[in-house]
Amino acid sequence: MKLSATHLKRYKQIATLLWKYGRSDLVQQMGVDDGFDPQEIKAGSTDASPEQLTDDLEAMGPTYVKLGQVLAGRPDLLPDPYLKALARLQDNVKPFSYEEVEQIVMTELGVRISKAFSRFDIEPVAAASLGQVHLAALRDGRLVAVKVQRPDIRRQIAEDFEVLTEIAAFLEEHTESGKLYRLNAIVAEFRNVIRQELNYEHEAQNLIAMGKNLKAFPLIQVPQPVLDYCTHTVLTMEWIPGRKVTALGPLAQLDIKGAPLAEELFRSYLKQVLVDGLFHADPHPGNVFITDDGRIALLDLGMVGHTSPTMQEHLLKVLLAVSDGKGDEAADVVIQMSEKTDQFDPHEFRNQIGQLVALRRNQGLQELKVGQSLLDVSRHARQNGLWVPSELTLLGKTLLQLDEVGRILDPTFDPNASVRRNTGDMTSQRLGQETSQGSVVRALLEMKDFTVHLPGRLNRIMDAVANAELEVKVKTPDAKIVVDGIEKVANRITKGLLLAALIIGAALMMRVDTPWHVWGYPGLAIICFIAAVICAGGLLYGIAVEDHRSRKQRPR
Repeated sequence: MKLSATHLKRYKQIATLLWKYGRSDLVQQMGVDDGFDPQEIKAGSTDASPEQLTDDLEAMGPTYVKLGQVLAGRPDLLPDPYLKALARLQDNVKPFSYEEVEQIVMTELGVRISKAFSRFDIEPVAAASLGQVHLAALRDGRLVAVKVQRPDIRRQIAEDFEVLTEIAAFLEEHTESGKLYRLNAIVAEFRNVIRQELNYEHEAQNLIAMGKNLKAFPLIQVPQPVLDYCTHTVLTMEWIPGRKVTALGPLAQLDIKGAPLAEELFRSYLKQVLVDGLFHADPHPGNVFITDDGRIALLDLGMVGHTSPTMQEHLLKVLLAVSDGKGDEAADVVIQMSEKTDQFDPHEFRNQIGQLVALRRNQGLQELKVGQSLLDVSRHARQNGLWVPSELTLLGKTLLQLDEVGRILDPTFDPNASVRRNTGDMTSQRLGQETSQGSVVRALLEMKDFTVHLPGRLNRIMDAVANAELEVKVKTPDAKIVVDGIEKVANRITKGLLLAALIIGAALMMRVDTPWHVWGYPGLAIICFIAAVICAGGLLYGIAVEDHRSRKQRPR
């Protein structure tokens, strides 16, 4: 793997991180292949604290800041001190200059800021890894939030992913953890997520769809975009005055009704995941606001998750099984929805999930985290050779972030009980969707087609029966295995019959005297007995060897 000059700096930064956190063996191998001196890396690798990791990722640029934000919500991958340190990246990111903002907005909208807006604050109200938000006002006086993408961010991210893809392939080839976590697939999925977040027009459509889906929740608010002021890199949406959940002090928490808000928020996410198939996948506390009128506002819908109807059913079953403490059911559903590898051990996996679910059953919010439980299920699945769908991991991360928000809003809120309270209603809504007007019309059309063509099909079948032309063909994917098994049984029965005939013949020949004797018995009869014993021993040995070989080759 030879490096270009533009990538060498990034490789050295990643190699430094690997050396700091105990993988000097990989750095030595990378140094040989890639043309840099590992001792140079070692000289710069002194501090391996969680805070230093956060600083390193921030210094490496927006792609790695975003990676740190994702890792901050993954307790199944990193220990708690690192999660707390990386959480800083969710809120405190250095903004870029107003001059660059002005140039981007003017280029994208085709007019000067002063023409498009009656007010546009110079200082951003929030800065993230991919963009920053400014408070502004339209010409009609409406307050809006204008989200502007960082300059040259697309090129930087494209270059970073070239490096990440090569290093992921290297780690997957040379490390067991790389194979276990399928780093190539993770990097590809991460690339797809960032690609979606860089498309602000896509985010505007997410805001519209989410606002429509959550219209039945009066305590949940989703800002709507101003489409005439939205482009690929500029997003203008309603301004919602309020404060981040993390900014609520003890007195402010007394002024809000935390319990109804927590319940409504959790219920709305169950609907998003289990009914709508579109859910806000990044509800960390920095993206959840308490509005001035006491509602919850969901911000930053660049990262969303999608669930198909089949996946919704699987996730619903897993949630119910975990919340009810039924570890065997949870394990069975996860096995059904996942991809099995050659190393999969179903017995051990079921044992681990049973212990995990039983340990956390009937615990309150301080001890129980529904999202943590799902992430632990995913971790145990990987360790036992089972590759779970990314939707389960994403749902676990999302619910874990909701657990944190729920703890702030209402320390007594029990997400376990909320799942049991609301899944019945979610199931009813799913059934209602499946019996919508369109599905009923499709069913009626299929029934009409069946009814109209049924007489002709019956006539053809009866004619074929009358003329002895009816043939039934059965296709079985395992037919060869079945035939081989039948042949094996038939061969063993035939050998057994021949041995029985030999023994019976020898017994009858005992009555026929011969000129020579063995052990006082007619010699010919004894020879037949000895031959029968040898053949029986060979048959039993052959059966034992074949059965042992079959058990070894049988997939577990």
